[in-house]
Amino acid sequence: MGFSGMGHRRRPAGQRVRSAVLLWVLPAAILLSGCVATPQPPEDSAGTPQMLSGSATAGVPSTSAPLETTQASNKAPVYWIGRSNDNVFLYREFRDVPEQDNPVTRALRAMMSQKPLDPDFFTPWQNPKKLATSISGKNVITVDVSADAFNSNVDTSMAERAIQQLVYTATAAGASSGLVDAGQQIQVVILVDGHTDYLAFNRVRLGTPMSRSAGMVAPVWIIDPQEGTQVADGSVKVSGRSIVPGGKLRWKILRVDGSADKSPYLSGDMTASSDASQSGLFSLTVNLGPGNYEVRVWQIDPSRNDTELNVDSRGFSVK
Repeated sequence: MGFSGMGHRRRPAGQRVRSAVLLWVLPAAILLSGCVATPQPPEDSAGTPQMLSGSATAGVPSTSAPLETTQASNKAPVYWIGRSNDNVFLYREFRDVPEQDNPVTRALRAMMSQKPLDPDFFTPWQNPKKLATSISGKNVITVDVSADAFNSNVDTSMAERAIQQLVYTATAAGASSGLVDAGQQIQVVILVDGHTDYLAFNRVRLGTPMSRSAGMVAPVWIIDPQEGTQVADGSVKVSGRSIVPGGKLRWKILRVDGSADKSPYLSGDMTASSDASQSGLFSLTVNLGPGNYEVRVWQIDPSRNDTELNVDSRGFSVK
């Protein structure tokens, strides 16, 4: 299995789709907080892919994602690699995992052995023969993995992202399970067959403590629902996060007929929260009948209003 360069996108626009969560049944109307919805007539095509120029990177994050909070769910937070425009970022899914290991080991095993739910995500990690984790009282997570986990051909940029994929997943699992102090910096040390100084993917030297690197997480991120979710008809909620508190966002819902035919259905603008306790969070609620849909959310680039900057998308169905 090999990955090189920055991966590829399966969908025509070179961008991604993600989606919605159900609330309760409402009449045929759209409910939005701070959003304007505009039904659109069908179009012949979804348009051609737009690649960013050097000046259209204002939305690229300068900070890491907020650390996950403790949750009662047994699902494991797992980060994957995905593409948006001409950049590659980390995206998270919550996965069902066996409970025979500790939460950090479970999440990392899923990251190395399972496939993402979203077909636009990928991972260069391989299923290792050996994987163990431990946590010290200094908020340091130590991961000891066998060398076969690195049996992929990747370039330096992708290797660096893969290592951060592990760091994000390990710290997310530790924080969400309450095993580490989320109020303090969490570091990760990666050992390979019990040893330091391993050259991961023949590109990245391991052994020293690492933290979440800035700029790796997706600038726009649809959190709920996950790819392929089925919801009841009626009120459907889409929620997510932008790395720009108070930033302007645009969204679009497409109706999907057959395997690939998509037609614009609803669209509008919204503003990510600037409140300190909900920094960058956004949500919208739409009323949808039975069918298959795709939701897209992106940042607005004032200089290129027609560009879906740092788009994220999800596919879902309504029953």
